[in-house]
Amino acid sequence: MTAVAPETLPANLYRGEGDTWARERARIFARSWQPFAHESQFAEPGAYVAQAIAGWPLLVVRGEDGVLRGFHNVCRHRAGPLTAEGAGRCADGALTCRYHGWRYTLDGRLRAARDFGASADFDPRAYGLWPVRVAVWRGLVFVALGDDVPALEETLAPLDARLGAQDWSGLTLAAQRAHPIACNWKTYVENYLEGYHIPVMHPSLDAEVDSGRYAVEMDGRIALHHVPSKDPNGVYDGLFAWVWPNWALNVYRTGLMLERMTPTGPRSVQLDYFYLMPPGETVSAETMAMSDTVTAEDKWIVERVQENLDAGVYVSGRLSPKHEGCVAAFQAFVRNALDGP
Repeated sequence: MTAVAPETLPANLYRGEGDTWARERARIFARSWQPFAHESQFAEPGAYVAQAIAGWPLLVVRGEDGVLRGFHNVCRHRAGPLTAEGAGRCADGALTCRYHGWRYTLDGRLRAARDFGASADFDPRAYGLWPVRVAVWRGLVFVALGDDVPALEETLAPLDARLGAQDWSGLTLAAQRAHPIACNWKTYVENYLEGYHIPVMHPSLDAEVDSGRYAVEMDGRIALHHVPSKDPNGVYDGLFAWVWPNWALNVYRTGLMLERMTPTGPRSVQLDYFYLMPPGETVSAETMAMSDTVTAEDKWIVERVQENLDAGVYVSGRLSPKHEGCVAAFQAFVRNALDGP
């Protein structure tokens, strides 16, 4: 277990004061892999998924050559959107700006600047879409903004070792939910990184798992939750895994839920849940009920914590050496990112 720093991060880092949010976007989210979609959502050329990550509108599209490519969902003309958020298909084989109709090929080149007029110094080759990196891991599609972000396989090596031969490429997206929460993204992440609160906050979860033997350990920048179950027929399959900076896998007995803790501002975060199941199967009512119940309980407590952080009396606190080693590791990652170059 990672050595625990005695004191927590200062409360002002959770209030979005000064340039904290801008630095987090540049130094954390622009320098990390973010889960974006599942391969099953790109069944044919022109299929796309578009959504915002930490304030960046992004899209991934399958090209005519079958390759997945990612771009900022921003036209090079006057910053119009190329697609609406969500999943869809470019029926005409092009990404077309919804503002002035500039058209781009599926590999990002500017095909036509509609009715633009003559301009001797305008070279369409210089106005392709801004690209982002795309990688696929076990059927999950990820994006990264920076060229200097380490390879996804390097980041996920500890999780690969834990999972062995499990592969989710044959699954499909059975359901998707979004839960807006009024708290700083770090407030929610820290809640996910410890089981200390389970007996107090989650009676239904506590009834299913053995919270006395619940343990979380950090391996690289991945927190592996060991979740002994009291019921072999329960919802959970014994593995939760969180990956720096803001996403997690919750393995169920009948499928998988990918959870992305998407910051939408200095005091707001959206939980994006992607439920993956074998083709033709739906998420069981039991699984969805447990997911909704635990999420509602977490939402209530982290919003109360955020209110107290905003009130001004709390400056910093202490971390449990028994239960909060991964919270300490996360806070060290944040410190290093914000203080680094």
